[in-house]
Amino acid sequence: MELPPFPRAEGDPIVKYPDPILRQVAEPVKRITPEIRQLASFMRKAMLDANGIGLAAPQVGVSIRLLLYTDFANEDNPQIHALINPVILKMAGEQLEPPEGCLSLPGLMGNVRRAQTIWVKATNLQGKTIKFKAEGLTARVIQHEVDHLDGILFIDRADPATLRWATEEEEHKEKEAVAVGK
Repeated sequence: MELPPFPRAEGDPIVKYPDPILRQVAEPVKRITPEIRQLASFMRKAMLDANGIGLAAPQVGVSIRLLLYTDFANEDNPQIHALINPVILKMAGEQLEPPEGCLSLPGLMGNVRRAQTIWVKATNLQGKTIKFKAEGLTARVIQHEVDHLDGILFIDRADPATLRWATEEEEHKEKEAVAVGK
């Protein structure tokens, strides 16, 4: 599928394909500074304004290893967390292939095979090293965002036969799912 450039609306902080920053391997964060915390706060607002459930720093034009993800472990109260220099230590479980989209390629969808369960090591915004297990949609979001840190887009992993423009109904369902945290 030949993709056109995705225009960036006035005031939209989300970088769109084919901006070259989306293809760069992001630099590790060496120190957690007030600027890193400010960037995480800015990213949170940008992600929520775009009805997103994950966002990597390169998607706002900063090529560092920082991502935000929504943790759906408690479906009634999903939480947004920041990960600095995340590493996926292990993947397990059935490889699921539901449709995926991306804020940097708005309206495009494709089926991507991702592990059901992952184990992650990262640093949080307080500078503490954390290790945890993520499952289901949370695991999928983290894998998608770590790919961004490595310059990989979902279109690189998607089954080419499934790449398509989302219907209005699919986009509406996706926004509803984000709103209720599922």
